Amino acid sequence: MGKFIEEFKAFAVKGNAVDMAVGVIIGGAFGKIVSSIVDDIIMPPIGWLIGGVNFTDLKVELPSVVIEGVELAPATINYGNFIQTMLDFVIIAFCVFMLVKGVNSLNKKKEEEPAAPAPEPEPSAEEKLLTEIRDLLKK
Repeated sequence: MGKFIEEFKAFAVKGNAVDMAVGVIIGGAFGKIVSSIVDDIIMPPIGWLIGGVNFTDLKVELPSVVIEGVELAPATINYGNFIQTMLDFVIIAFCVFMLVKGVNSLNKKKEEEPAAPAPEPEPSAEEKLLTEIRDLLKK
């Protein structure tokens, strides 16, 4: 759980506003695609398998109310739409998770690549002098 929280922190803190804006725009378009996949491709066969049910039509109708002699339209609880929306969310959340996980693994590979060794700095005058003295003492 701690690793997950650390990954989330790294995801939330890194980046800039332009990257976030591009992500929101692409995410909105991606959400429409996923909604179409769920509404038009996934749910019709599932509805057909359970007896020709259209999920958008699944609802519970509450009793109608009469106020001052006028009967109001009954309220409905549209749980079919809720099921489709939840399926949309699960698919989008899974895709975003996989995308973030892929980007994180690419970043880790970049971090793991060994950096080129830094060139040795030129020794100072003191170090050169000490090296000469050491070499003379060895002789």
